[in-house]
Amino acid sequence: MTPPTATLIGLTAILMWSLLSVLTVATGKVPAFQLAAMTFAIGAAVAFASFMFRPAAFGALKQPAAAWIVGVGGLFGYHALYFLALRFAPPAEAGLLNYLWPLLIVLFSSLLPGERLLPHHIVGALLGLAGTVLLFVGSGASGFEAGQVPGLLAAFVAAFVWAAYSVMSRKLKAVPTDAVAGFCLATAVLAALVHGLVETTVWPDTAAQWLAIAALGVGPVGAAFFAWDVGMKRGDIRVLGAASYATPLLSTAFLILAGFARPSANIAIAAVLIAGGGLIAARDMFRRRG
Repeated sequence: MTPPTATLIGLTAILMWSLLSVLTVATGKVPAFQLAAMTFAIGAAVAFASFMFRPAAFGALKQPAAAWIVGVGGLFGYHALYFLALRFAPPAEAGLLNYLWPLLIVLFSSLLPGERLLPHHIVGALLGLAGTVLLFVGSGASGFEAGQVPGLLAAFVAAFVWAAYSVMSRKLKAVPTDAVAGFCLATAVLAALVHGLVETTVWPDTAAQWLAIAALGVGPVGAAFFAWDVGMKRGDIRVLGAASYATPLLSTAFLILAGFARPSANIAIAAVLIAGGGLIAARDMFRRRG
């Protein structure tokens, strides 16, 4: 698989993650960790079903402890911290701090063997950050109180956890992508345990809510992690980091289309900044393809 192809596969994860908000809204009032347990279980089940046609894929689950620590720590650790952030801090401010992870991926990539961080990668990432800041400010972000500090801190740490997981996936390039199925299953089990300790079970009320949960498990909390793994291990990690800023923008666009949000001038300007930043960061890939 060529780096441009792997990068394009990684970009599909960003598209799938942009559907996370609208599908989550459509699931009703299912508690966060219960929803995580259900959707990660679905994602793992779909992956294991595909193993039935590829029996050799089960061998991907035999990995060193380091691979499991990075995989499960990244998937469960990030989501646990993010859910904690949303519980104790305003969503806009928590989201803004959380979306430091694309910039951190671009910066951390310079620590990898054979990778070079060039000025246009940094410029692209910073433009994406500026667009994201504008997007969240336009959504009504408004300061914070002392009691919200733990949630804001959790969002900040979550950004580092996801960036570290993504970049370390490159270091663990020898670990096959099929191993992500095991990481998802372990994450589902851990989320179920936390749910049993801190939440009250609430089942979906309608068929539409069940369909939304199934869609989450197949896409944003399923296939997206496999696509991201391919992109991180074999694609252009700096391009994917900068392009990740498109996630909140596309997410907002899907919410507008679904009637959960309204368009604004801030969103339009943010779109220009984020798209421009992504194109600048991806300049090398376009040259190679040309």
